[in-house]
Amino acid sequence: MTPQAMSVEARAGRPQRSELSVPATSTRFFAKAAASAADAIVLDLEDGVAASRKDEARAAAIAALNGVDWGPRIMSVRVNGIGTPWCHRDVIEVAEACPRLDRIVLPKASEAFDIRFLAALLDGVEAATGRPRIGIAALVETARGVGRVEEIAEAHSRVETVIFGLGDYMREMRTPDTVVGLPNPDYALAGAANDQWHYALARIANACRAAGVRPIDAVYADFRDAAGLRASAIRSRALGYEGKWAIHPDQIDPINAVFSPDEARIAWARKVLATLARAEEAGAGAAAEDGMMVDAVHALMARDILRQAGLDA
Repeated sequence: MTPQAMSVEARAGRPQRSELSVPATSTRFFAKAAASAADAIVLDLEDGVAASRKDEARAAAIAALNGVDWGPRIMSVRVNGIGTPWCHRDVIEVAEACPRLDRIVLPKASEAFDIRFLAALLDGVEAATGRPRIGIAALVETARGVGRVEEIAEAHSRVETVIFGLGDYMREMRTPDTVVGLPNPDYALAGAANDQWHYALARIANACRAAGVRPIDAVYADFRDAAGLRASAIRSRALGYEGKWAIHPDQIDPINAVFSPDEARIAWARKVLATLARAEEAGAGAAAEDGMMVDAVHALMARDILRQAGLDA
């Protein structure tokens, strides 16, 4: 049986804590990626592939999507950017040939037009083939993109996630950093409580929540630094992010752990719901719990936590 893409509803219900990016020319890594604990996998045709190997990478991605058992993961292909010699062929050929494709990751998404251009290409492919609907993951990694992230997130119903692309953003901002994702010690010396990417991270997260799409954090390039990765993931989780990109399988478990509710949060959620249920029976809309007032908003938060944990809310 030919593998099929998930429905839009199925993708929305899947966790997206970790998203492993694999260059499409690194075929030896496909089996390991497919056997990993990543919630989503991106086959990369863009930055991870030399210009001389773009056609080869596209063919390899098509073969992998059709030939590898990827299980229940969300499967994406990062195409080359609009304006490159490869973008339209990447989109059309992969979308036409791969019913297992769930999403296209569009790099350097800088304005609503970029999303609508891609959506129009996908409209044509789906009309011609009858294949399942393909979502869009907008990779925001330019100063212009961060400045217009609200319009990007709301540009089209196909947009399912917005991903912060820190490497290109770092270059555009002309910061003195050399390791993607690592806080700059100069910024900390200036007395800042957050790292130097706080503005972009917070703006992207807010734009996503306003538009009803998922915010996903950037890669942490030093895959040997587990403590730094965890700290980076905790910071983005605190801002409302649902997950983080990974560039190495060793990063998946720490990322999944950070973006999964721990036992303490699950216990809090259950306690809040039980407290509010008793309050409702008594005719009250709020109640005291451990010295704090809890009400309807806490019930919503508690149900979100239980859903994230895959538990009945």
